[in-house]
Amino acid sequence: MTGPLVRVGVFGAAGRMGRIVCQAVLGDPGLDLVAAVDPLHAGLDLRPVTGVDVDLPILPAPEALDGLDVDVVVDFTAAAAARENLRWCAEARVHAVVGTTGLDDDDLDDLRARFRASNCLVAPNFAIGAVLMMRLAELAAPWFSSVEVLELHHDAKVDAPSGTSLLLTRRLAAAATEREDDATAVQVLEGARGAEGPGGIPIHSVRLRGLVAHHEVLLGTTGQSLTIRHDSYDRSSFMPGVLLAVKGIAEHPGLTVGLDALLGL
Repeated sequence: MTGPLVRVGVFGAAGRMGRIVCQAVLGDPGLDLVAAVDPLHAGLDLRPVTGVDVDLPILPAPEALDGLDVDVVVDFTAAAAARENLRWCAEARVHAVVGTTGLDDDDLDDLRARFRASNCLVAPNFAIGAVLMMRLAELAAPWFSSVEVLELHHDAKVDAPSGTSLLLTRRLAAAATEREDDATAVQVLEGARGAEGPGGIPIHSVRLRGLVAHHEVLLGTTGQSLTIRHDSYDRSSFMPGVLLAVKGIAEHPGLTVGLDALLGL
């Protein structure tokens, strides 16, 4: 026996990720797409703007959802917009699933304080393979004396390094308690050793047309190295994780960061 449909709204519905989220929600028999928000396309119909096969008007702002029966919203917008969207969600007691990049620790603290009557999940990466990559790297890190992180993304990504690489590096820094110091004394070109991430672990960012999202952990010790890499070749790779979060967020009170808890990791 199946439960009631989860009623879903999408913020940033006319954007690249928003369209894919709308399609994924429509394709899941347990979900019902009931609202689309995108201020740049407000007043238009979702179908001709995005090609998503549903008749829905595109709403201008979260407040336009007042009175609608929405259980969960998915936000793939920009950081400034997401902050306002999530304030509305917390006040309206609507669950939120957030894939927007650029939210920092202060933002997460704010969300912890706000989400009391509904829940919020923020994930820097919804690809289940990427979540497993981070966990595998975390398990390997104590056994290697040096580690570096390489992240590669499409040329339209506005932030660097990626949220995934920052979270990954925090977890590596906590797991790898004994690491060798970097012997580099002279950088012939400034920044050649990458940015200094959490725990002093170097992060190298590549932005290149044709890529989507790729993360690589390089671990080394005496006489050996280990490379752990995850590749997303298409944005559809994020949808199983998004749908998992939409269906599971009601069972995870307050703020959850990352998909790990939903995967039992």
